[in-house]
Amino acid sequence: MIDVSNESGEDVDTQALVRLARYALGVLRIHPQSDLSILLVDESAMSAYHRQFMDLEGPTDVMSFPMDEMRAPGDDEEPPRGLLGDIVICPSFTGAQAPGNGRTNQEEMEYLLIHGLLHLLGHDHAEPGEKAVMFALNDQIIAQWRAHEAR
Repeated sequence: MIDVSNESGEDVDTQALVRLARYALGVLRIHPQSDLSILLVDESAMSAYHRQFMDLEGPTDVMSFPMDEMRAPGDDEEPPRGLLGDIVICPSFTGAQAPGNGRTNQEEMEYLLIHGLLHLLGHDHAEPGEKAVMFALNDQIIAQWRAHEAR
């Protein structure tokens, strides 16, 4: 189940986020009945999360909180089912950075939704090699999604 809660006060196409999350879970071979929570918050709430969980001041674009530490399965493994965790996105923050990335705010939130989902599945970008793998997978899923939606 994918649950979206918009507490941001911003107008967001939450159904598009749900469709993208379902699509990405399929691409990543995660069981379709796995649970994912997406929370959209304002900058004040995101600043509080950022301070509480990362010990950093100010808002950020996306944060991920994994629950069952699930991983994408190998080709010969069954898709895992469980509680993926929470992805928190700040639409007003993403809206400010979207033009610099050549995206609309909705596209930026979609990109960051995949980014957050990859974090829930154990991907990281602390090291250059990890970053290359994670960002390439993020770009690949978004490109496939755009092609899928264009049909």
